[in-house]
Amino acid sequence: MSQLTFATATGFERFRKPTRRDLFLAEMQHVVPWADLCAVIEPVYPKPEGAGRRPVGLERMRRIYFLQQWFNLSDPAVEETLYDSRAMRTFVGIDLGTEPVPDETTVCRFRHLLETHQLGPTLFETVNAHLRAQGLTVSTGTIVDATIIHAPSSTKNADQARDPEMHQTAKGRQWYFGMKAHLGVDSRTKLIHTVRATAANVADSIVLPQLLHGQETRV
Repeated sequence: MSQLTFATATGFERFRKPTRRDLFLAEMQHVVPWADLCAVIEPVYPKPEGAGRRPVGLERMRRIYFLQQWFNLSDPAVEETLYDSRAMRTFVGIDLGTEPVPDETTVCRFRHLLETHQLGPTLFETVNAHLRAQGLTVSTGTIVDATIIHAPSSTKNADQARDPEMHQTAKGRQWYFGMKAHLGVDSRTKLIHTVRATAANVADSIVLPQLLHGQETRV
């Protein structure tokens, strides 16, 4: 293990106490099957070639990707937050005394790599399979909910047309344009076991059967 620089040393912070973010990331360090996730991505991850610029380590990019999901961070936002948050840098393994944070373009390329190879569902199921093996899920109850993923109404696809996967919908007296995430949540552990994405105007009841694992005695 490399020696810590003054950028990561904590000995001078006499009165620092762990925050909820610190505790959450420490728990995720042990709960998430990082090695299994690496095995899913590694076959399609760029390999270093010749004397050119070497790609950022897969372990690091994988953790940054999960930070984006957990804290709802865009590509530029996760770069800025990593510079701002020592807890997140420690989780990712970045020492500002010796290296910078991967820039937003690098983060974007990694995210597009996962999307191109449709690895998101595989990563999600890998985590869920690990949690089931540890006895953390599944209980006999599921909580079903949905949330609107808002996008600007000017959002265009590659053909400069409004993306057909998005649609407008009303919630209360407010109109939104975008998509909707439908979630099936274990009623005991509050862990998400199923996710489906639709256009924002799709009714929650239509997706309900897809959010159940089939062993429920209550919903």
